[in-house]
Amino acid sequence: MFPEFHSENLPKKESAILEKMESNKSFIQSLLQIDKPTFQNFVKPYQRIQTELGDLVTEISHLNSVKNNEESQTIYSRLLPKLSEYYTDLGQNEDIFSTFLKIQSTESELTKEAKKVLENEIRDFRLSGVGLDTKIKEELKQLLIRLSDLSNQFSQNVLNATNAFSLKLSEEEVKGLPESEKLSAKQEDGSYLFTLHFPSYIAYMTYGENREIRKKLYDGYCTRAPENGKLMEEILELREKEAKLLGFSTFAHLSLATKVADNPEQVIEFIDHLGKKAKPIALQELNEIKNFAKKLGHTDLEPWDLTYYSEKLKKESFSYDEEIYRPYLEKETVIQGTFLFLEKLLGIQFQQVNTSVWEPSVLCYDLIVEGETRSRLYLDLEVRTEKKGGAWMHNWKPHFQDETGKTELPVAFVVASFPKATKTQPSLLRPSDVVTLFHELGHALHHLLSRVKEAFVSGVNGVEWDAVEFPSQFLENFAYEPKVLELFAKHYETKEPIPNSYIETMVKAKNFMSAMGVVRQLEFAKFDMLIHMEKPTETRVQEILDQVRKEFSVVFPPAYNKFQNSFTHIFAGGYAAGYYSYKWAELLSANAYYSFVDRGVFDLDHAAHFRKTVLEKGGSGNAMDLFRDFYGKDPEIDALLRLNGIAA
Repeated sequence: MFPEFHSENLPKKESAILEKMESNKSFIQSLLQIDKPTFQNFVKPYQRIQTELGDLVTEISHLNSVKNNEESQTIYSRLLPKLSEYYTDLGQNEDIFSTFLKIQSTESELTKEAKKVLENEIRDFRLSGVGLDTKIKEELKQLLIRLSDLSNQFSQNVLNATNAFSLKLSEEEVKGLPESEKLSAKQEDGSYLFTLHFPSYIAYMTYGENREIRKKLYDGYCTRAPENGKLMEEILELREKEAKLLGFSTFAHLSLATKVADNPEQVIEFIDHLGKKAKPIALQELNEIKNFAKKLGHTDLEPWDLTYYSEKLKKESFSYDEEIYRPYLEKETVIQGTFLFLEKLLGIQFQQVNTSVWEPSVLCYDLIVEGETRSRLYLDLEVRTEKKGGAWMHNWKPHFQDETGKTELPVAFVVASFPKATKTQPSLLRPSDVVTLFHELGHALHHLLSRVKEAFVSGVNGVEWDAVEFPSQFLENFAYEPKVLELFAKHYETKEPIPNSYIETMVKAKNFMSAMGVVRQLEFAKFDMLIHMEKPTETRVQEILDQVRKEFSVVFPPAYNKFQNSFTHIFAGGYAAGYYSYKWAELLSANAYYSFVDRGVFDLDHAAHFRKTVLEKGGSGNAMDLFRDFYGKDPEIDALLRLNGIAA
């Protein structure tokens, strides 16, 4: 039913992709010979062959992320320009475009899903340069190939810089760190190794008492990949050129052509509105930290001190310490408990299966709904040096029905960088890791629960970028629900359930310093939108960032902080002129979440309604329309403020 994932023989995978691109080109030529093209005989097989190619590409890009080495880097870098050329040629194919237009105008009995496929494809053809003269098309094609290469370089530079930095510390230098963190960092020679990989970096920044070492780590982290400054300049220049060639005034306008938001001004108004509400509270929060640090004899608070003193204040205010939760959040127990929660919340079940995986610690499950196997999920959750940092969901195969009526089932990967199990201790998670797991599973469920029959709008495919975070943020909110935590938070040695007082403390501490977190996200979002509304140089990028910080920030970093050089979300991910999407989608997720909470969390009728109107629909309808189908009205900003602990 499901294909096996094989991680060996990358050259063979590369050959398969190259062959598939060629066979697709020939197949498209034969499709174009069809005398009377219809959705069934033209668009269905067209979707199938493009999906097959996408599946093959996902295998290599996934392995380059989770088993990154010289071979994977070389092969992936070699494929990118060829893939970019293939998709650019495809996107500029006038014959396919005119066939789609013809089918759209002549077929009156199309399903909603089929109409959405045609609508998206016709829009994307126009955004790819169909209708432009040959010379401009070629210019656009070369530009997109170059952009693809630059983004890959940007990401690789950040990973290389992250891997290149490490600090070997003595017992004295790790004072203040919890035993579990020391255990994760301990080397065979008795020293402790700290790196810029986020779990390691944030552990020392949160607990490390040695201020000089915190500064060294901070400096290393915020000055990574200086060579990306010039790459960023070229990326922004080429994006602006791409927008102009396609008839848009700026890249920000081009980016929003495929999103729910109408224009950059609407986005900026949304960001500014939230900023006005959050900044006064963020300033109060910062003063609390400063006053607390002053009491401890520290008056000159620097950015590398904030996480440390914030954690201490949190501990004092709520007796909250992430570390005391870790023995109750053993990874395997959390996974099983999470599945139990999802069964109670959404009426879905997970069944473990044995199949080939790329790493022994990877787990695989079939997802079952109402007794029917609907999809497959792989979990790769532990940190490894050859794995890119952070967490993500990677969709491998979508749910769809091909032209013969055969149904293909969806498959997805959830990847994270949780603490590694050691010889003496299993992988113990922090509450924030549980939030991350729930978030990525939200993305996965959006993909895996799809009932859509058209591949291009199934699961996360075709979902507007500023709504794609809606299901993930919706699910992550439940990580703080007492009824949910009771299902899996048990001590890994004694099996004792987590004390109620711990849960109460965690819930109270949830919005600790949350306004500071909100203004930081708004700073990133407005910076991203503004740099894509012009063609800034490296120097100008810094000026824009400084200007936005004056508006939103309550903490100002030193001048040498070049956070932008490692902002992979917008320079090497899909968030260019779209970082605001996190907050935009949070507006939807907050409203949906409280609709469950206000019904006592577990309500299977309400859950079935949510599953059928949102999760199963994927990208087959406008995200705001699907939200209204579920919620019955537009989302309200009060729910977002409530979620963040900010008074409306």
